[in-house]
Amino acid sequence: MEQFVEVAAGIEIWAEMIDGPEQPAEPILLVMGANAAGVAWPDALVSRLTGHAPVIRYDHRDTGRSSYAFDEHPYAIRDLAADAVAVLDAFDVERAHVVGMSMGGILAQLLLLDAPERLLSATLLCTTALGSGLAADGPEEDGPEEDGAEEELPGPDPALLRLWQELGDERDDEGELAWRVEHWRMLNGTGTPFDADEFRALEERVIAHAGRSDNPGAHAFAAQDGLDRGDDLADVDVPVLVIEAPDDPVNPPPHSTHLARRIGGSRLVRIQGMGHALNATVVEPVAAAILGQVGLANAQASTGSAPQR
Repeated sequence: MEQFVEVAAGIEIWAEMIDGPEQPAEPILLVMGANAAGVAWPDALVSRLTGHAPVIRYDHRDTGRSSYAFDEHPYAIRDLAADAVAVLDAFDVERAHVVGMSMGGILAQLLLLDAPERLLSATLLCTTALGSGLAADGPEEDGPEEDGAEEELPGPDPALLRLWQELGDERDDEGELAWRVEHWRMLNGTGTPFDADEFRALEERVIAHAGRSDNPGAHAFAAQDGLDRGDDLADVDVPVLVIEAPDDPVNPPPHSTHLARRIGGSRLVRIQGMGHALNATVVEPVAAAILGQVGLANAQASTGSAPQR
């Protein structure tokens, strides 16, 4: 079931709910990263998840089939978190299991703080804590380690930062496709094999879905004020799983352990060799981790028990 959801005056985002098993189950909401459309979630992962629950995915503003209007109607990153709630409302979903990747993980953290009643669980992957790294609002807020020493968090790979400078450059269709595949190559890291054909097919699907191949990169210009809330994560009582990608060139270790420590009741799972990409070799362990978190949260909800600490 597809629909367009109005999230602001004249701004619509595309969303889709994919049916799950026959028995009733609370849906899984997939929240993609910056400048990425909802169909960037691999079909194999979506298929694996829909074997257990309905799945909702959607295009952020300025991606896919959603409105491209940042220049006329600029917004903040925190507004994209409110869009996720609007998507749940549009499908009449009271509570969902939220999975956020990269910037999607930042949005999921905002939901944990501002709309916890809408979340049954959260799974955060390839991301950083609010107030840290690329989610810093001003000077980076690292917070103390357990032993009282401040944790120093590394930034993205310098080669990746150089490539991002080309994000908004004009390219023809084939040039844009080649740039995106190279971008995925760098995001993938070296811990797992990179299949250029796999990611070329992914981006061909993304471009066909959007009906356009330009890449304005609007999210790189969205305001980041209101993200300096890392201290508030200690009060989160929704079950949270943090997936660590040890070969992630955007949010490399120890970003994930730092995030897990900030959310005191969270669990941490490490997927060997994973980078900042959902290639075919990591889809199954990622799906298993998500479904394990969903099952644990459902069991806790049915018994009324508190999240495991």
